[in-house]
This record gives sequence, C-alpha cells and structure tokens, in this order.
Amino acid sequence: MTEAVNQAHTGGFGAEHPIGVAVLGMGNVGTEVVRILLEHADDLRARVGAPLVLRGVAVRRTDVDRGIPAELLTTDAEALVARSDVDLVVELMGGMDTARKAILAALHGGKSVVTANKALLADYTGELAAAAEGSRADLYFEAAVAGAIPVVRPLIQSMSGDRVNRVVGIVNGTTNFVLSAMDETGADYAGTLAEATRLGYAEADPTADVEGYDAAAKAAILASLAFHTRVTAADVYREGITEITAEDLETADAVGCTVKLLAICERMPGTDRLALDGSVVETPSLADVVAPQTGGKDRVSVRVYPALIPRRHPLATVNGAFNAVVVEAENAGRLMFYGQGAGGAPTASAVMGDLVMAARNKFYGGRAPGESVYAELPIAPIGDIPTRYHVNLRVADRTGVLQAVSGKFAEHGVSISTVRQEGYDEGARLVVVTHHAPESALAATVAALAELDSVTSVTSVLRLEGTEE
Repeated sequence: MTEAVNQAHTGGFGAEHPIGVAVLGMGNVGTEVVRILLEHADDLRARVGAPLVLRGVAVRRTDVDRGIPAELLTTDAEALVARSDVDLVVELMGGMDTARKAILAALHGGKSVVTANKALLADYTGELAAAAEGSRADLYFEAAVAGAIPVVRPLIQSMSGDRVNRVVGIVNGTTNFVLSAMDETGADYAGTLAEATRLGYAEADPTADVEGYDAAAKAAILASLAFHTRVTAADVYREGITEITAEDLETADAVGCTVKLLAICERMPGTDRLALDGSVVETPSLADVVAPQTGGKDRVSVRVYPALIPRRHPLATVNGAFNAVVVEAENAGRLMFYGQGAGGAPTASAVMGDLVMAARNKFYGGRAPGESVYAELPIAPIGDIPTRYHVNLRVADRTGVLQAVSGKFAEHGVSISTVRQEGYDEGARLVVVTHHAPESALAATVAALAELDSVTSVTSVLRLEGTEE
C-alpha cells in the first residue's frame, strides 16, 4: 500500500530509486560539483527524496589523478549520456559543437540537463528548449549568467506575473576586476590586465572577457527571459574595455563617476498604451519618434559596453571580481542581485541548485518552466537608442574652438549638458557631456568633431548611464 502511494506520488520514482547523474567536464566547476555529489550525498538525498548517484564523469584524459575512482572516468561523453542508468546530465565542458550534441542527445532521450554554457545558450536556446519540450525533460541554466547569483530563476518564476522593463548589470568578473583596479590605482589597462592574469582573474587568452563576448552572451540570455523574446548573441551590440585608459577613469572621477562594463537589456515602449477604459492612447516615446516604422510595438534593446555611471549608483560600488544585476519591474520596482559571479565553488553552488530542482522533478513527476517567447518583440538597432555621451577632446588652445565644437553638436540635434576645459602643454582638453539623444546622432556628431581643424584628437567617447536626465 505504501509503495503504491509512493509510486503515484513520485510519478514512477520510488523513495529508494536512485537518480543517476552524469557530469560532462571536470574543470574547476566540474570538480566542485563532483565533490559535492560525493561528499554531501546524504544531505542531497534528504533534499531530493531519493539518492543522487554519480554514474560517470566525461573528461579529455583518464590517465590523470582526479581524486575519484578511476572507473567513474570516461572519454566517451556520448556513451555516458546514452546509458540507461543516467537520468540527469550536467554539462560543464564548455565549447559549442560537442556540448550541443551531448545536450541534445540527453534531452531527446528524456534526460534533464543542467548547463553553465552561456555561449551555447545564447545561440541555441530555441533548439535546446524545443528538444526539452519534445521529450518533457528539464533544461536548467542558472549558472550560465552570473555564477552563484540567483537571477535566472527569479526572472523565470518569481517575476513571471510582473512586467520587466530593464535589466542592467555587471556580469563579467574579469573586466570588473580590471576596471576597479584601474580606478583605484590609476594604472593603465595593459598593466592591470597583466596583474589580473597573474592572480588568476583573467584567462591566458582574455579575448572573450575583455572584448565583451562573454557579457554579450549573458545579456542575450537575460533579455530573452526578461522580455519573453528570443534574443541571440548576434542581436547584442557589443564593445569591450580594451580602449579604456587611465585618463578615462580620471575624467570620469572628475564628474563623480566611475567606468563599468555594463550589460543593458531594455524594453523600449512603443506608442500603443491602454487607457483606464481600455481604449488605446498615443504616447510617443523618443524611440518611436526615431523609428516609427515598428507600428507602436515595444522593442528590445540589448547592448554591452563600458560606460560611466555615477558613484552613487548601486552598481558603482560593485568592485573586484564581483557581479551584480539590477532588475527593474513595473510592480516590484528595483531589485538588485549581488555576489560572486565566477569561480569553481560559487558556480558549482548554482549548478547544484539546478541539479536538486531537476532531481526533485524526476522524483515528484514535475517539470521546470519551458521557454517563453510569446512576445516576439523586435530588436532595436543601436542607432535608435537614446544615450548620453561623455566626449573627451584634445583641441587647439585658441579663440573660437568652443564655439566650433558646440556648433557640431547643434548641427546634429544633440544638446550639451556640461563642458569642462583644462589646459595642457600642447593645447587644451575639452570634456563634453550631452543630454539624451539618439545614438546615431551622437555618433555622427563625434565623426564631425574629428574633422574639425581645431580638434587635435577625439581621445575617448564613452556613454553615460544611470542618470535621471
């Protein structure tokens, strides 16, 4: 009698039925996940309702001592995933083709998957989600965005009844460490990156981090979840931090700001809005004035770039390798998620949270929420985005220069907020801060400034975010 009730309650998994787990990859995160599975088996069993049994770990080489029984190691990920005693697959190998093939094989086989592979998700979420839906399996990826910080599940579940308008965050620890160190010490980019590499905060090849590719993949995932619209990495406008100088940090500090690499996901309101009586009212936004061809439909802007933010902004205090994400919703208001954004143990924590959820679903017969892309909002091009600029110019120190510079801003319809002038040995430096204007107009202004005889060079152009103007 008891067993029959238990079988009905658990959807086929009895209380003593083990849930088999395969781990693909044993780098920093994979090593921690395997350790937790083995060392905390009793706790995990109590939390899930059934034992989690590690069936095998796929690695590149089996002749390396990894601190676990050798019989658990295999180089054949495909065969491990296909085993009949494997119910859940944890993909931590990274990369694209092999990981994609393994995840699809697991999902098509009805096996739930936990992954931290943001690059794969940013390009193939639709395909993976369809495979999961087709076999009624789960696809979890909390660890793909910000390490230990729980932001994916709140967007999918906790805020599923709210309307998210904006998600902005620092989602790459390497770049945040570099920019924080430059801000604190006044050191240049190259020297700070070298120190980050020495300390293990930057990879030997830091391109994915410093050029913004890593942050762009995470931004695509966040935007997809926040706005119920499929966004890929190709939809994200991206700039990295390689051109940031010590002078940029110095001039930012002079106006009460610092520089951060931001991932910004934003819903841009269209013209159609419902009045209290249900009728449609017209309230054009700047975005729709710039690009009215969308017919009043909301659009999505997703971008990654270094920007000035006021030191009073919550993200300005996020330093070192830490990450933080701010979510702004219609009813919940502003929420901030902060913590370790990378590293073996923090990321493993997020992976294990997903693994426990997936295992509970196996035990109780439940399912994770599937992909939600019903909104199908169009992606706004970067040129349509209203932005403020912080422009640093080297100019000749003579009469009429400021008038000529101001004239170029006026020609392109860009209003100036402040101008600061400083002298130096060969001329003067102008720092111009604008009001909001379309990105295309600001870009055209900068191009025109570079052609002025009185402008020696446009030394830097940075956007200004996080202000009320």
